[in-house]
Amino acid sequence: MGVVRATTEAEREDAFDVRYEVFVEEQGVPEELEWDEHDDWPDTVHFVAYDEDGEPVGAARLRPKEDATGVAKVERVAVREDRRGEDWGRQLMTAVEDAAREAGYAEVFLHAQRPVEDFYRRLGYETVSDVFEEAGIPHVEMEKRL
Repeated sequence: MGVVRATTEAEREDAFDVRYEVFVEEQGVPEELEWDEHDDWPDTVHFVAYDEDGEPVGAARLRPKEDATGVAKVERVAVREDRRGEDWGRQLMTAVEDAAREAGYAEVFLHAQRPVEDFYRRLGYETVSDVFEEAGIPHVEMEKRL
């Protein structure tokens, strides 16, 4: 099926289920940190990736940066552990970046966990910060001009 914008409640739940499995269960992120006010912002766009059987395998979200015009933040990019290495991450990021361009954003940025920094670098992102912690996990800020 591929990556779709999660426009129905069922699609949003599929995206949230992937996030819960990856971030809360696998990585130990506290549940209260995984869900935030940005999940319900009217300008936030959620994405869910479905395999050929219609099973949700990945998720992401895109929202405006709060203090900058023309800049969006990519967040909560997740692929189920048993589906990694199957190109779902790239497909999610392509869909997110396409949506950002359509919405008129000139730049996107994200907070990448250190183990996937090279993945984002291969997609054209540049590291623009030192290492910092979020939810007890080392991250770096990365950005990309669209």
